[in-house]
Amino acid sequence: MKNRHGLPLDPITCEPTFGQILSNRRDVLRLLAGVSLLPLVPAIGCGDDGGESGPGGDVDAGAGGPDAGAQSDWASGGTAAMTDKSSYPDPFTGALAACALVATTTEGPCTTESDLAREDVSEGWSGLPVRLALKVVDASCNPVAGMTVKIWHTNLEGSYSGQTPNNNMCLQQQDYSSQDFFRGVQTTDADGTVYFDTCFPGWYRGRAIHIHFQVKSETESYRISQLFFPEDITADIFATHGDYSAYGQPDTVFTTDNVMSQIPEAQRDRHILTVERMTDGAMLASKVVTVI
Repeated sequence: MKNRHGLPLDPITCEPTFGQILSNRRDVLRLLAGVSLLPLVPAIGCGDDGGESGPGGDVDAGAGGPDAGAQSDWASGGTAAMTDKSSYPDPFTGALAACALVATTTEGPCTTESDLAREDVSEGWSGLPVRLALKVVDASCNPVAGMTVKIWHTNLEGSYSGQTPNNNMCLQQQDYSSQDFFRGVQTTDADGTVYFDTCFPGWYRGRAIHIHFQVKSETESYRISQLFFPEDITADIFATHGDYSAYGQPDTVFTTDNVMSQIPEAQRDRHILTVERMTDGAMLASKVVTVI
């Protein structure tokens, strides 16, 4: 059994063994992070305690996920586990009756200047594979072609990557500054759609799990915003999935998240992804986003 920092845990106390913790400099840094001497590190949770919250927040009691001991039906192993991708359905076949703008949200301090044009943004990281599908439309529900959609989010450890404006805050390990995992751009097709192959994000203190996105053209940024996963799905994954359960439940829910809580409750659905489990266990996560 290991904790969220990759350190072996004592099966009785659920604490890292002292010899393993001090085995090298990186492990020392991870230990400091676990006691809040380094930023952006969620609480350490033992693998069987998926129902506990992290520091500073309570788990949504109505999440409705399976018992922590249940085995997850979601796939693991990252995007390589998308073995049946050709069978995934088009999530945008339904007619759009109304298209309301998504709220503009903070860009945050964990951006990078690079625009990496690629569909698979995982860079080989493990985690629950996610096929992220976004359809960009205007207020009349017309698809908007030729727009650049940029996404960025954390790995399963709750860390961003790359050269950000605040690496001390955004990166759990400073060598992640030379990587660009879970960042990329795609251009909308004639139907206004883009697809990314990624993994379910991890959490860090004070934020509900989210994916940042920006829609822009060569000369203008139309919208910077964030997308969220249904809270019951998130609770299920962190209770039962082998890649995530050791991290414990996120310490922040929608009502305490400083971004989602500022969006009027009646408008929050515009920011919540629709998710579906595919035949190979991957997640298809989709959203129509109105930005113009």
